[in-house]
Amino acid sequence: MNAPELLRYALACAARGWHVFPVAPGDKRPVKGFTDWERHATADPALIRRVWSHTPFNIGVACGPSRLVVIDLDMPKPDQTPPPVWDLPGIVDGSAVFTHLCEQARQPRPDRTFTVLTRRRGAHLYFTAPVGVRLRNTSGTLGWLIDTRACGGYVVGPGSHVTLPDGTGAYCVLDASEPAPLPEWLVARLAVPDPPPPSAAPVPLPYDGQRPTRYALAALHGETERVRTAAPGSRNHTLNAAAFALGQLVGAGLLPRPLAEDALTSAGHAAGLPPREVAATIRSGLDAGQRRPRQGAA
Repeated sequence: MNAPELLRYALACAARGWHVFPVAPGDKRPVKGFTDWERHATADPALIRRVWSHTPFNIGVACGPSRLVVIDLDMPKPDQTPPPVWDLPGIVDGSAVFTHLCEQARQPRPDRTFTVLTRRRGAHLYFTAPVGVRLRNTSGTLGWLIDTRACGGYVVGPGSHVTLPDGTGAYCVLDASEPAPLPEWLVARLAVPDPPPPSAAPVPLPYDGQRPTRYALAALHGETERVRTAAPGSRNHTLNAAAFALGQLVGAGLLPRPLAEDALTSAGHAAGLPPREVAATIRSGLDAGQRRPRQGAA
């Protein structure tokens, strides 16, 4: 790709309101010395012409200033095999993992959006960032071979050509549609809640005058930890089972229900489940558990 063609692509990105910066020719990294790329990325056509007129720089798209979230669906390297949780029939690359996630969430796959074929035959799906939610970059949060780029991240833009030992090829536009809004269920899975402030008193305060037993606190910790670390595809089932088990302790008078609800809600959000799904699953599981109180627990 020569300088005039790359200039055309850079200007096309700017016309969409995206902020771009120069990436080293044939590479994925910003040009040497261009360390503060997010602050200096621009959508100014005059400045872009000055930068790209004579040198075939690749194009970096700064996601934060561009109000973009890009989902990167990668291809496995020759020696890569799926981890046990993703060792499933048909799971061969990031695209298949993404399809599986959509099916698990009972949501349509959001393919009608600006899409770029990457140099290793993966895909970048461009979405507009949600208003009022600050998303960061992730690696594997959604699943195997899926990364996301948002505030603080960038992607190699369309028109670029990369020549590196792990793969050579161009970044080509597959779908020139306007970026669609990032679906709400993906926003919920990618949003990271602020960590709670450190507390000098680990023992919960009484709820309505009821203090949980040590046995109930140990069970509460164990069940919520299982929810937090549940594998994709099993999170809702794990949350439901945890809510049922804790509901049995609530029914036996060993654990305040509000404490169980608060802890399970926090764990469900940390696991990446949508808020409405978390609330409904916890309510159903606790109700079922309370109808069958734990016998003989201390």
